[in-house]
Order: sequence, then C-alpha cells, then structure tokens
Amino acid sequence: MQVGALRLKNPIIAACGTFGYGVEFAHLVNLNRLGGLVTKGISPEPIEGAPAPRLHQTAAGMLNAVGLQNIGVEAFVRDKLPQLRNYDTHVIVNVFGYCLSDYVSVLTRLEEFDGISAYELNISCPNVKKGGMQFGIDPALLEEVVTAARNAARKRPLWVKLSPLVTDIAQLARIAEGAGADALTVANTYPAMAVDVRTGRSVLGNMTGGLSGPAIKPITMRLVWVVQKAVNIPVIGLGGVETAQDVLEYMMVGAAAVQVGTASFADPRASEKIAAGLADRLIDAKVLTFSEIRSKLQPENG
Repeated sequence: MQVGALRLKNPIIAACGTFGYGVEFAHLVNLNRLGGLVTKGISPEPIEGAPAPRLHQTAAGMLNAVGLQNIGVEAFVRDKLPQLRNYDTHVIVNVFGYCLSDYVSVLTRLEEFDGISAYELNISCPNVKKGGMQFGIDPALLEEVVTAARNAARKRPLWVKLSPLVTDIAQLARIAEGAGADALTVANTYPAMAVDVRTGRSVLGNMTGGLSGPAIKPITMRLVWVVQKAVNIPVIGLGGVETAQDVLEYMMVGAAAVQVGTASFADPRASEKIAAGLADRLIDAKVLTFSEIRSKLQPENG
C-alpha cells in the first residue's frame, strides 16, 4: 500500500486526537499491525485544552471539544518519540499552530529527530477560538502556511488536513498541492452542538464542538471523491470508518488509505480489528488488491 513516498503494510492509520501519542495504546493494540498512526497535534508550547466535559456521544457519532491539548514539542521529542521508535509502523506527527511561525518552529525542531515518517499539517480544526481554521478556509493563507511548512520540512513528506467547511474544497486541495503538499487528509470534523434542556447549558465545556463518526461518513466520502479528481497526490479518507467495509468504500471513491478516529473511543482495538478484516472484505468484493477496488467505481448508476 503506497501513500506517496510511504509504503504502508495496510491502509489503516490511527487518526490524530483519538489515539493519544500512540504509546498510550500500545498495551491494548499491536501497533505493528497498523499501517501507521497520527499523533495528537503538537504545538510549540504545551496547551491545556478546553474545559470539561470534552466528549459527548450523539445518535450517530460523537461531539468533541478537546481544544488541542498537548504536551508541546519539547516534551514530545523527549518522552514520546523515543518510545515510538520501538514499533514497526509509520509515525505521522500532526502539527498545529496559532500562527505561521508556530508551524515552522515545530517542524524545524522535529526535523532534528529520527523515527518520524511524515508530518500532517492541521490547518482545519474547528474546536479552538483562534488559529487553525483560518488557514484552512482562506486560499491565500493556506498557500502561505503550506509553503512555509514545506520549506521547514525538507526531510519528510508533508500531509495537509483539509477543512470540509469550504465552498470549493477542490480549489483548496489544488492550492495545497501546488504549495508542496505530498498528500491530503480529507477531512476534519464538522462544527456542531448539543444542549441539556434541564440545565440550559451545552453538554460540552465549550458551547460547540466537532462532530465525527458515522453521521459524517457520506458527506466526507463525497469530499474524498471530489478532491481525488482535482489533484495528483494521494488522498487519505477520514470520517466514520468503523469497519473494513467502510475502508473499501472510501478506497472505491479514491482514497489511498484511511484514518480511524472515533471508533477508537468505543473500542481501543478498532483500528487493529479493521486491518485484520480487510482480506476477507476484499474477497467479498470480488477483488484481489486495493488497486482493483479503487478502479471499480462506475461513473454512474443504471
């Protein structure tokens, strides 16, 4: 399984923000059986994140307002990265910033260390009050931050995580590609909210959060389909992946790989179980390879 310059043993990648820094799941999941994992978003300095409660189950998914809590780049390279080197899986470090210089400083520091396969640029998080989202929806700012990140990250592939909250995601995808992205992750969560009628308050510590899970899968699948037609770099699908069937559906619309996110909250071993079930689902789909499933989508029904 190829995603740009990276060769994955399978197309299953544990998603950012749902799998800690990876090492926290190592006693529950055989990390060596995953195609890769994406760490929590790393910023220059530690971030405390949003007030509790941070998670809320919905009828068809989950709301989260974690607020990009993380330990900061120095603690990551000192405490987490050495442990991650013990596993035979690709480690993709998600990088977050409130301004352009934040992204550059984190990437510059990470370039000094081994054990990282790629970077994922988070320019699309809807759960913070500043930074991130603006880069993801403004074409000029997107080009600026991806160009700066590309110049800072010379050693490794650069993935860009797109926002779904744009009028023309194909345009943003092409801009990211032109600025130096090696792959695109489609997409982040959708701003949403839920309230408690007894208290008159949000069910989250923040007023709103990001919706993920099965509810967003059909929407995000269309975005993957749109983006893969617009660019010549790999697209990683993310949104509502819970089964091997979901993986094949995303790949049929053009995803080179998928990320498993919300499912890990319900079952920490979800990513490993999905990876184990892929071979049987390929047989059921009457194909032998992932390349075949990607070429199986018909142009129209009828």
